[in-house]
Amino acid sequence: MDIDVLGTLGVRLNGVSVTPTAPKPRQVLALLALRAGQVVPVGVLTEELWGSEPPRSARATLQTYILQLRELISAALERGAGDAGGRCCQAKDVLLTVPGGYLLKNGDGVSDVREFERLAGSGYRAMDAEDHPQAARLLREALALWTGSPLADVHTGPQLETEVKRLEESRLCALDQRVEADLRLGRHRELLAELTVLVNQYPTHESLCGQYMLALYRSGRRGEALDAYQRLRTTLVRTMGLEPSPTLAKMQRSILMSGSDMLPARPAASASVVPVG
Repeated sequence: MDIDVLGTLGVRLNGVSVTPTAPKPRQVLALLALRAGQVVPVGVLTEELWGSEPPRSARATLQTYILQLRELISAALERGAGDAGGRCCQAKDVLLTVPGGYLLKNGDGVSDVREFERLAGSGYRAMDAEDHPQAARLLREALALWTGSPLADVHTGPQLETEVKRLEESRLCALDQRVEADLRLGRHRELLAELTVLVNQYPTHESLCGQYMLALYRSGRRGEALDAYQRLRTTLVRTMGLEPSPTLAKMQRSILMSGSDMLPARPAASASVVPVG
């Protein structure tokens, strides 16, 4: 079973889609697919579908959705068996009922989330080893798996909203490190267009702003680098009552002094911000 969630939802068995069109069965499949190989408790699925006040018929309705998913799985299995000229497993062996919940098995199938995590993890290790060409390549491959916002075509309840936020944060971390690797390879001018978009998309993200400032400064655009800092500071003070981190403030002072020994480092992703005075 192949699973795609980094964009629109796609779940395929033997190359056949088993993704339902109805919204709630689609939610159920999305949560099971994200946690493939793990037991998803009935209570978790119920909360995803109906929040904190499920109807009295919630369990029976959930069972109906599971049966609908198994029908799609059965059709895919029968097609696979026909193509292979033999007998295959049953739907209940793919979407299992287990004590307390359900479990979706994807076997040897490909999951774009797991592939993203594998590539990003290798990229982070390459960064730690200061192998910046390898880090940039691996992180670029990881990010290329994203075709849009995660589960872009799925209605999300409390459980899936948490998963989507987690995935978006993972993507932003990988993007941050990929930009950092490219900066350390001297690709400052090549990054300017991308960073211009990113700092507008994430106007309070200090790490991206620091990378943008550095790319501008090293491209001979000192004034624009200082302007970027002031825009960030204004936004932070207005929206959060906070000053930029000491690390970013130090970078701004270095640019003001036009020091030729500017380090290629940027504020750490976890850098704190301090309250306005």
